[in-house]
Amino acid sequence: MAGDEQYERYRRALAGERLPAALVDLDALDANVDRLVAPIRAAGKRLRVATKSLRCPELIDHVLERAGQTAIGLMTYSAAETAWLAERGARDLLLAYPTLRDADLVAAANRHATAAIAIDAAEHVEVLAAAAARAGATVPVVIDVDMSYRPLGRGPHLGVRRSPLRSADDVVALARAIAGRAGLRFHGVLGYEAQIAGLGDAAPAQRAQNAVVRAIKARSAPHVLALRRASVDAHAAAGLAPTIVNGGGTGSAAWSARDPALTEVTVGSGFLASGLFDDYRGLLLEPAAGFALEVVRRPAPDIYTCLGGGFVASGAPAPDRLPRPWLPAGFTLLGTEGAGEVQTPIRTRRDLALGDPVLFRHAKAGELAEHVREYLVIRGDRVVSRAATYRGLGHCFLG
Repeated sequence: MAGDEQYERYRRALAGERLPAALVDLDALDANVDRLVAPIRAAGKRLRVATKSLRCPELIDHVLERAGQTAIGLMTYSAAETAWLAERGARDLLLAYPTLRDADLVAAANRHATAAIAIDAAEHVEVLAAAAARAGATVPVVIDVDMSYRPLGRGPHLGVRRSPLRSADDVVALARAIAGRAGLRFHGVLGYEAQIAGLGDAAPAQRAQNAVVRAIKARSAPHVLALRRASVDAHAAAGLAPTIVNGGGTGSAAWSARDPALTEVTVGSGFLASGLFDDYRGLLLEPAAGFALEVVRRPAPDIYTCLGGGFVASGAPAPDRLPRPWLPAGFTLLGTEGAGEVQTPIRTRRDLALGDPVLFRHAKAGELAEHVREYLVIRGDRVVSRAATYRGLGHCFLG
C-alpha cells in the first residue's frame, strides 16, 4: 500500500529524532505549489503568499522561489511580523489585518520595503496618518471590502466578520479620506471571499451540509464578482485607480484567478495541505506537513496511547478542529478523549510497538508552527534541513 510505503519513509527519517516532532515533505510541498500556482499563472495574475499559513522563513522562501516570477510578495498577519520581514529583506508586503496600537511598526517597515496595510474605518486612517508623520514615511493603504453574502440584505450573514464596508460607494469614500491625508497613499482593494474559499463542501458523512455549502458558494459567486468589479470601477471613476486588487484563498484560488477585477490571488494553507482541505471538492492536494507522536502505552489490545498531541485548531469548537490521523493508515482518535496535551489515545487493529511514531495532520496549516521550534524538512526518507519556525526564532507575533 502507498500509505504503508510513505509511513516507512517517514519512520526511517524520524529514527533517532525526539518526539513529538513536526515535519514537512518537500516533494509534496513542491507538488502543491505547482498545482496552486498553475491557474494563477495561466490567468496572468500574481501570487501573494500568506505567511500566517507557514510561519517559517525557510518555507516562505522556498515557496516564493518555487513560484518564481508569478509570486509578487507576502500577505502578513501582524504589524510586528510585517516589520520583521521587511528588515529581513521582504520587499512587497500586505498586512491584511488592521492595527491601531502597532501602527508605528507598519510605518517604520516602509523605510525598508513597500508595506501596505488593510483598513476599513476612519479611525484606522487617523492612527496611520499620525504614525506615518512620526516615522517620516509614506504608508500604502488597502481597503478591505466585505465580500460576505447577505441574500436578504439584513438577514443571514454568510462569510467572516471582517470589514463593515459593503458597497463601492463606502469604499471610495474611505479611499478619498486616505488620499487626502499626508503620509498615506491609497494602494488598492482587498476582497476576500471567505464563504467560497474557506468552507469545505465534501466532508465525509455530511451530504446534506455539503449540498448547502455548495449552494452558498454558487449563489455567492456572482455577488463577489460584481462587488469587486464595482469597487474597481468606482475608484477609477474617482481618479483613484487601485494599484493592487487582492482576493482569493486556497479553496477558491483557481476560481479567483479567472476574476478580471483581480490583479493578485492569495494562497497559504494549501501549500502544506492541512486537514481541513481534505473536505473540499475538486481540490487535489498532497498532505505535506504533520507531526509525529511516540507510542508509549498499550492500555488495551486495540488501543495505543501516544505522548502529547493536543494541537487543536482555532475557530468554532467542532470535531474538525482536532488533529487528523494520518499514518500508518487505519487508526482513529477516541471520541471520549480526542487529542490531549499530555496523551492522545488511538484505536487501531494494526500492530504497533512501543516507541513507534504515529503521524497526525493539524487542521490548520500555520498553527502547528506555534507548537514547535522547527520543522524537520524531508525528501524521500532523509531529513535534509531543520527549518526554524517563528517560535523557534523567538517570535510570537500575536502575543
